[in-house]
Amino acid sequence: MSTTETAIVIGGGIAGPVTATALHKAGIAARVYEAYPGPTFGVGSGLALAPNGVAALDIIGAGDLFHAIASPVSHTQMSVGGKVLRMPDIPDVPSLKIVDRNELHRTLHDHAVATGIPFEYNKRLVSVDEDADGITAHFADGSSATADVLIGADGIRSTVRGLIDPKNPGPEYTGMIGFGAMIDNEIGLAPETMVFAFGKKAYYLYGTVGDDKIMWGANLPHKEYLTLTEARAIPAEHWLRILRETYAEDTPGGEFARKTTAANLETTGALHIMPSVPTWHRGRMVLVGDSVHAPSNSSGQGASMAIESAVQLARCLRDLPGHSAAFAAYEGLRRPRVESVTARGRKINHSKTPGPVARRMMPLLMPLLMKGMNLEKTMGAEQRYRIDWDAPVQRELAASRA
Repeated sequence: MSTTETAIVIGGGIAGPVTATALHKAGIAARVYEAYPGPTFGVGSGLALAPNGVAALDIIGAGDLFHAIASPVSHTQMSVGGKVLRMPDIPDVPSLKIVDRNELHRTLHDHAVATGIPFEYNKRLVSVDEDADGITAHFADGSSATADVLIGADGIRSTVRGLIDPKNPGPEYTGMIGFGAMIDNEIGLAPETMVFAFGKKAYYLYGTVGDDKIMWGANLPHKEYLTLTEARAIPAEHWLRILRETYAEDTPGGEFARKTTAANLETTGALHIMPSVPTWHRGRMVLVGDSVHAPSNSSGQGASMAIESAVQLARCLRDLPGHSAAFAAYEGLRRPRVESVTARGRKINHSKTPGPVARRMMPLLMPLLMKGMNLEKTMGAEQRYRIDWDAPVQRELAASRA
């Protein structure tokens, strides 16, 4: 029988609302505290959600809501130097879904509110006090909140991660800045298609959204690290000029850059990857989502991993008698999976920023690599993974240790 009845969730992005909703389903009262003045619906561009992430949303009752705002991706291709290669299918796996990050955030937030989850804003966490009866969070505005546990869903710049262990590492910069835009489908790209394109100077991707739109994203190599605020402080016209120069020789990347305007260019900021975090939990505090495992966007699993972890954490707190046992079980179930995904994303990142020699060789080598690619081995198990909410977590723990 669980002794956890209440929870503080720090962070109202994607992981926060999912965590709170999953805790509610598990019979634990959760309240979300967000540092910003309101929901951060204006941050981010498009993202893909893998079938395993969609399945986890079904558990908290948000699957149908997600399908209503997402577009399926039934066909994936790779473009190298303008040569398009179809990627092999993974048998018996549902299609990826592409969605606007803002719409996903809004949907998950509104679903949590409809479920009965309270949100409080302008609550920037500064410190915690913990004793045998619970944990108290202290916020910059002088207010505080107390609960049985505190969950850090506060992203890659997590305050909670540092409170758990000041020696925990922060995110690593991948050497790329992300941009995204929605443009008209003037190239006649087939419905439900996504293309991963290695241009002559930089990587980009694009896919159809609905019947007449293309969502495209650029991973622009940039030696200087810029925060999201710093990147957005630079006029969009400056970034557009660089994007058009970078992708000028690419088809259709050059056309995408030319068709994008300053008004619809979304600067998503520096792209990061989290190194392995040694300490996931301490006392009554635990981490979830990007605060503890932010795989590169190259993995295509960032949001899905965060959603899965939120659901598994709630399940562990539901089934195990104390928070210490629950946190240990949660880490035991999640660490091997998320670190495997992170390692795969890191390898892909290296191919996005090749040197001059590698760039020249890529059109020759990539078709050979494609022929030898075993997506079933690398991604099949990732995408078929499903959480059995109704099964006791002890059963899964026993199986993982066998």
